[in-house]
Amino acid sequence: MTSHALTVPNSTGPRLAGDLAIWFFIMAELLAFAVFFAAYAFTRAAHVEEFNLAQQALNRNAGAINTLLLLTGSAFVVRAVQGALAGESRRAAPWMLAAIASGVAFLVVKMVEYSAAFDHGVSLSSSTFDMFYLSLTFFHFMHVILGLVILGALWLGLRAGRYGPHNMNGLESGAAYWHMVDLLWLILFPLVYVIH
Repeated sequence: MTSHALTVPNSTGPRLAGDLAIWFFIMAELLAFAVFFAAYAFTRAAHVEEFNLAQQALNRNAGAINTLLLLTGSAFVVRAVQGALAGESRRAAPWMLAAIASGVAFLVVKMVEYSAAFDHGVSLSSSTFDMFYLSLTFFHFMHVILGLVILGALWLGLRAGRYGPHNMNGLESGAAYWHMVDLLWLILFPLVYVIH
């Protein structure tokens, strides 16, 4: 047996981290976002000047800060999973709490960004770009909220000592969802905020 991270008990082959159902859910979510991203790209190609002009009004600094927050949060989730895998569930709990703090900070930065955009007249009907910007980022915003609910449940489970080398399924499933949320932002940020 090589390691708990790569094998299941009494097996030497690789295993899927987390529950199979979460991976079907993640694939469905990625497909939904892919359709959204494709619609954005095709519409942008037909309205390049309009999108370039509207894009200049976005707060790239806020987007970059949020990128760092999500990447940091994902690193904290990895540390929590590693701690539980090492049999130190309770000692891993602060890492999950730090991930939650990173996610909450993401939401705060995004709400400040939304507030400034609304003050400047941005709405779903103000332009085609604004419609995509608000729809894509708010769809992602809601996924971050769901991710934080999941991380909160995982934090409570870690504090209770519920996860360990032989009981990682729930923890790994929740971690996989959070990493999906992170991955989606890593596509969304350059697509909407940066690429001209």
